[in-house]
Amino acid sequence: MLKITLALKSILLLTLMLPNLNLYAQYKQGPAPKDFAGYLFAYFKGNAVADEAVCFAISTDGYTYKALNSNQPVLSSEVISTTGGVRDPHILRGEHGDGFYMVLTDMTSSKGWDSNRAMVLLRSDDLVNWKHSVINIQERYRGQEDLKRVWAPQTIFDPVKGKYMVYWSMQHGAGPDIIYYAYANASFTDFEGEPQVLFLPKNGKSCIDGDIINKNGLYYLFYKTEGHGNGIRLALTDDLTGGKWIEQPGYKQQTKDAVEGSSVFKLNHSDTYILMYDVYGKGKYQFCESRDLDVFHVIDHDVNMDFHPRHGSIIPLSRKELKAVTDRWGLPEGITLPETKNPVLEGFYADPDVLYSNKTGRYYIYPTSDGFDSWGGYYFKTFSSDNLKDWKDEGVILDLKRDVSWADRNAWAPTITEKKIKNKYQYYYYFTAAQKIGVAVSDLPTGPFVDSGKPLIDFKPTGVQGGQEIDPAVFTDPKSGKSYLYWGNGYLAVAELNKDMVSIKQNTVQTITIDKTFREGVYVIYRKGTYYFFWSEDDTRSPNYSVRYGTSKSPLGPVEIPTNNLILSKDAHKGIYGTGHNSVLLIPGKDEWYIVYHRFNSPDGIHMGEAAGFHREVCMDPMYFDAQGHIVPIIPTN
Repeated sequence: MLKITLALKSILLLTLMLPNLNLYAQYKQGPAPKDFAGYLFAYFKGNAVADEAVCFAISTDGYTYKALNSNQPVLSSEVISTTGGVRDPHILRGEHGDGFYMVLTDMTSSKGWDSNRAMVLLRSDDLVNWKHSVINIQERYRGQEDLKRVWAPQTIFDPVKGKYMVYWSMQHGAGPDIIYYAYANASFTDFEGEPQVLFLPKNGKSCIDGDIINKNGLYYLFYKTEGHGNGIRLALTDDLTGGKWIEQPGYKQQTKDAVEGSSVFKLNHSDTYILMYDVYGKGKYQFCESRDLDVFHVIDHDVNMDFHPRHGSIIPLSRKELKAVTDRWGLPEGITLPETKNPVLEGFYADPDVLYSNKTGRYYIYPTSDGFDSWGGYYFKTFSSDNLKDWKDEGVILDLKRDVSWADRNAWAPTITEKKIKNKYQYYYYFTAAQKIGVAVSDLPTGPFVDSGKPLIDFKPTGVQGGQEIDPAVFTDPKSGKSYLYWGNGYLAVAELNKDMVSIKQNTVQTITIDKTFREGVYVIYRKGTYYFFWSEDDTRSPNYSVRYGTSKSPLGPVEIPTNNLILSKDAHKGIYGTGHNSVLLIPGKDEWYIVYHRFNSPDGIHMGEAAGFHREVCMDPMYFDAQGHIVPIIPTN
């Protein structure tokens, strides 16, 4: 069992009770963990010079891996190394969505195990194009004359320093192999300061192949005992550079054979960790599973690979990243990538509101951050595009826990409008939080947004008994110039906004009667003299969640219901379910319209039960009007 001091137990409890301090960094830009759709395995193949090179493989489930590029190198060792060979690739996803990092042993075994003095540092924005630098420890630092070898570097982000730490083992003279560390500079091309000792077992004997993972504020260091013992051991600390490691008893590999090159990764959307290591004497890899990083069970019978890796590492990938590497190196036979056309956004998002910004000339989607149990999200992102196909994650624009004083939960269903006031564009962002509606303001469509400091809607209109104050929609009438805010679940309410756009005219609050199909998710547009009202029917957890519409001669109703007003619904033959909560986009200067909506995630959502209602994805399809102005039923697509 893990041996943890009282102080470490207190820290562990505190990290479970308080928001994870690293969590903000994980979702600033790029995919959040909830949106990962696969894995990338970086490895090398063997001791022949041709095999001492970086290779990649992918998986969509964490168990079946297929080599990219026909199991040939994805980088040239001759170009990136000084020895002509590289080994032990460790790949890391950037903590702030700032790309990817990889470190390698600059070595070819043909020149001897004590022949290398250098490592290679690489950085990439897209996993395809890599910039490299070589750090020769003996040349870079004084006092390294007796340096024998530099092995197996790895990288971890240190939140205390706000920097990337590279750690590796070195042996000097006849001394033990010791794990050292240094912080990389901002460009990841060199080290700042001298290498320092990170870890040496209390027995003073050699250790190599360190692999560190952060779990609930504790750092778990897996390492190999070199030249003694039987393989992989574990040490714990709450301070990466404090030098106070608690060494755990026993060994973690589940074989009597010699092993090296351990690496731990977490399965996507799971509390399960995989420990893998190189059983180098048998030419095979072993995979073990654990939930506590203490007790491991062999799962080799579940793992399949069409290649034979040596000392590698695995990171999670998004749909877009999977597509990027397969576009570059080919899609392996037997791998089916998740759909990438629809949905238009990667990962779990819902309740999309769409905007064209006259200030930037770009399109923006503002969704609910989905994928949290029971709709428990607490931050909002936006995504931008100049072509409606390629969407850039612009990061978090409003965080309830950090930016809003009156609510910290249930961040749902935002809406936004652009207003030009005194020749200056302003963006007014209305959002649901804790079943109330707030407003935040920014000079840019990407924020930062500043909350008004209090809820805008926290009451029920006169005569309304049930329902929730959620799902705002903002609409500016092109005829009158007045702006209105609509909202409601179980009822539909509207109020005119004051010129400041952050308050309403209380005497204008009223309800609009639709029919019994109205549930939530109202949206209003204007076209050729007619106001169109959209709403969602049924429950977002239902595969029958759908969109209907009505028309009016006024933004305040009454709303007339066309005979055939169901315009967006499931298509079971395509595996499309739960289509609803839409917004509508008009292409500037054209009578060209698109409907943006969410649906169950495909293909798994229909099998998830109630959880499908908070594992949704955002889609976009064309929307057409017939000669009479009726909306033609939309055909949802993949």
